[in-house]
Amino acid sequence: MRVAVVGGGIAGLAAARRLEALAPEAEVVVVEPDSVLGGKVRTERVAGFVIEAASDSFLSRKERGVGLCEELGLGGELIGRRPENHRTYVRRGVELLPLPEGLTGMIPTNLDALERSALLSEEGRARFSAEPDAPVPPDDEDESVAAFVTRRFGREAYDALVEPLMTGIYGGDGEQLSLQATFPQLRALELEHGSLLRALPAEPAPAERPPFVSLRDGMDVLVTTLVAGLEDTSVVRARAFAMQRTAGGYEVALGNAEPLRVDGVVLATPAFVTAELLDKLDPGLADAHASIPYASSVVVTLAFSTDDVAPLDGYGYVIPRAEGRDVLACTWSSQKWEGRAPAGRALVRVYAGRFGGRDLTHETDAELVTLARSELALVDVSAEPTLTRVQRWPLAMPQYILGHPERVERIEALVAEHPGLAVAGAAYRGVGIPDCIASGEAAAESVVEASSAARA
Repeated sequence: MRVAVVGGGIAGLAAARRLEALAPEAEVVVVEPDSVLGGKVRTERVAGFVIEAASDSFLSRKERGVGLCEELGLGGELIGRRPENHRTYVRRGVELLPLPEGLTGMIPTNLDALERSALLSEEGRARFSAEPDAPVPPDDEDESVAAFVTRRFGREAYDALVEPLMTGIYGGDGEQLSLQATFPQLRALELEHGSLLRALPAEPAPAERPPFVSLRDGMDVLVTTLVAGLEDTSVVRARAFAMQRTAGGYEVALGNAEPLRVDGVVLATPAFVTAELLDKLDPGLADAHASIPYASSVVVTLAFSTDDVAPLDGYGYVIPRAEGRDVLACTWSSQKWEGRAPAGRALVRVYAGRFGGRDLTHETDAELVTLARSELALVDVSAEPTLTRVQRWPLAMPQYILGHPERVERIEALVAEHPGLAVAGAAYRGVGIPDCIASGEAAAESVVEASSAARA
């Protein structure tokens, strides 16, 4: 049995690992044109700083993130955020207003804390508190995140509280994002209890681990440890550009390399790349992938001497779309995680690029550093940085816009018509690291199951 895994990000690597476990006799070939495996999970270490290129953590409640770390012997390396700096802010003009305590997901459930918050007006707080009286539509029609939150809590709550937090996850536009594809549990709670405030606890229940976890020495430790444990997997540094059926399986055409003839294929690539690969094999399946839009973003990391700046009293802040800024959020990594900066230094990450806004990935490094510094200047950080890093992520974040659940169901139905073919990654049922791991593992299981059925 020979299987090609196209895409060497975390989903593809998880697929390769699961293939090795389920089919020890299999030859697994990962096809990845980039010189670095792991996709967006990348870490740089320089002058005592630990700099994440993209994700700096993942949700512990989604089991395959923590689960894979534990299986790789990294359970003891998982760390939570520094509790002494637990505050998060929302920028309103040039002010940083603290988020109220008692957030469950994106929803404030501690009404006393909300009453003390300056984020909502008196009218906005009254509308929020009246959520239990809001009617519950009986139909199953999907709606946008903005429409749902506005319907239940009022527009002010959406604009000031939920929108900046939601954008920090998806980089998207809540007016277009599908509630069913992004936060289906909210609609489920509404239907079951008639109210989110009645359903959600005022204080979250104690958990075995903190809600967000990272790795002590950087997120790429997950990738390097995973890759080091692969025994029967080889890597071909080439771009896959097409695939077709053969009598015994599939042929994957590669640039500057011989085609791969395999029994099965896992496509762990962005949806628009998957669309190109499938164009000749199944135009309908290719079109379904091509219809998933993507957002581009940049991450600018700046280091400062603490003699020149006073570190933020918290993890960072988010910026509502209503502020009209390209910047989505700023994270003080050295306040958020232990070991991210040497003594006497502060490390700040500035995230920019909104879906539907201008594409910042075409800006020069100097322009992007200027953008980041102009944002920080609004909160009185005007010192010259001692280190700068710019990371561009063109078309990196899939957007689960309205119609996404139906689109994914169609994709899964069409994929099922091609035994031995599976798709994986952030484009389908979750954008986080645990989601991508679970997606890759499920794809591997599908390919092995199809191979076993073919041999039976």
